[in-house]
Amino acid sequence: MANNAMFLVCDMINDLVHEDGPNGKKGGTKGYGPILARRKVIENTAAAIRKARAASVPIGYVRVGFSPDYRECPPTSRIFQGAKKAGLFKLGEWGTEVHPALAPQASDYDIVKHRVSPFYATRLEPILRANSVQRLYVCGVSTSGAVLSAAKDGHDRDYEVFVLEDCCAALTDEQHLAVIEQMQRMTTILRSSEVTFLEGT
Repeated sequence: MANNAMFLVCDMINDLVHEDGPNGKKGGTKGYGPILARRKVIENTAAAIRKARAASVPIGYVRVGFSPDYRECPPTSRIFQGAKKAGLFKLGEWGTEVHPALAPQASDYDIVKHRVSPFYATRLEPILRANSVQRLYVCGVSTSGAVLSAAKDGHDRDYEVFVLEDCCAALTDEQHLAVIEQMQRMTTILRSSEVTFLEGT
């Protein structure tokens, strides 16, 4: 593993970021679509993935998802109960597949989660330990959800965390920028054009 690093691509699934999905429509009035398009988040993420592969840095695709009957869905969660009501995030269906422009390869890691954090009750930590990972690069949606959770939980587990700012999106630009500012205290903020996936960058 190059430089003991891993790149986590969080929740870049069709239900959230694909233009044909319920939350990714470019001309829509809700969801991530307008911001994804304006900020070229999918294109930037694809470029970052190519850089990671060129540097032999493994990629972990983090996907939120539930069984068809939502047996793992917490009844106390407003966000996940809303997804259940809308029929979103069903594992084994198109909606929980990674956006085709960011398609995983056979050597990549598939990390399914049932909560916001990629660390909570998933296979992520055993994968990181088995591969002696020390540095995490993180991107995805939403900036205020999965990305922030990954950054905080990674920091508190003593990983060096890098967030690729232009490969993330929130529901509003203001929310995105506020969370990026918050994460600067515990992570290094980079752009996809800057990242090399080598130590320190």
